Amino acid sequence: MAYVLGADRSQPMLLPSRVEASVAADAMVRVIDAFVAGLETRSLGFERAVPAERGWPGFDPRDMLRLCIFGSLNGVRSSGRGIAT
Repeated sequence: MAYVLGADRSQPMLLPSRVEASVAADAMVRVIDAFVAGLETRSLGFERAVPAERGWPGFDPRDMLRLCIFGSLNGVRSSGRGIAT
C-alpha cells in the first residue's frame, strides 16, 4: 500500500495556474524540499519509511519532516498558532 498523496504540484488549478508558479525560485521551501528529497529515510531509522501493507495509508514521513523543518525555521510550533481561545 502507498502513502496518502496530495495534489500534484504541476496540476493546473484555477488560481494560480500551478502551485509551483506561486513559490519564488529562491524560496527556502524549495531548499527544504530538495534537502528532504535527497535523504534516505530508511537508513536514517524512520519507522514508517516503508508503507504498511494493511490499514489506512499513513502520511509519507518525508512530507512530515518537511513540515517540521519549515515550521521550526519559521517559529511555528503548532498548527493552532493564530487561533484565539
